[in-house]
Amino acid sequence: MKVTLFIPCYIDLFYPQVGISIVKIFERLGIEVEALESPACCGQPAYNTGYHDETKEAAIKLMEQLKDAEAVVIPSGSCGAMVKVFYPELFEGTEYEILSKEVSSKCYEFTAFLVNRLGVTDLKATFPHKITFHDGCHGLRELNNKLPPRVLLSKVKGLELIEMKEAETCCGFGGTFSAKFPIISTAMGETKCASALETGAEFIVSCDSSCIMHLQGLITRQNKNIKTIHIAEILAQQ
Repeated sequence: MKVTLFIPCYIDLFYPQVGISIVKIFERLGIEVEALESPACCGQPAYNTGYHDETKEAAIKLMEQLKDAEAVVIPSGSCGAMVKVFYPELFEGTEYEILSKEVSSKCYEFTAFLVNRLGVTDLKATFPHKITFHDGCHGLRELNNKLPPRVLLSKVKGLELIEMKEAETCCGFGGTFSAKFPIISTAMGETKCASALETGAEFIVSCDSSCIMHLQGLITRQNKNIKTIHIAEILAQQ
């Protein structure tokens, strides 16, 4: 099998270690990996802001790059949902409807691909720390991706998962939401961080680097005794 890895903008710019970790994992599994030579935005920021024509321009560019892929893996619930769920809605009744459905059908969030497509649950990873898990909104509500990350984490040697009360509560990032409503966004993030701190965990883990970016910003500014990390970085450690 050959996997086409689509790295979202913010991972490409701010968290390249996430993509590197995923490549390492696939190589250990004997899976061939290819990455897009010219990374493209999925168009989600424009879509969430109501600029659907501009979204289509970005989406068409990306779909053309992905149309020949065997399987597309996206290390992000939000960008994964954009391509898998919202592209078919965006292009319904247009000349790109069929292409959008074809691309959608072979797109997977990273942990869902491992567990649901490959049947892989134990990557022989080691991470001797207490962690708590944050469910990103799109991964949870649009992709129904509650179980796969927890299955993978349960097999990590030395790791202790302590669920927080607000695991499914939005962290407040929401892409452009945090820019439009910074006070509300910050308050939501503080609620999430407080819930995580109550567990006594050392790390907040998520499948979404966008959520992690938001929460780490709050943690750093407020000097909280907890860190954030993408699940792929844990699963790559042996």
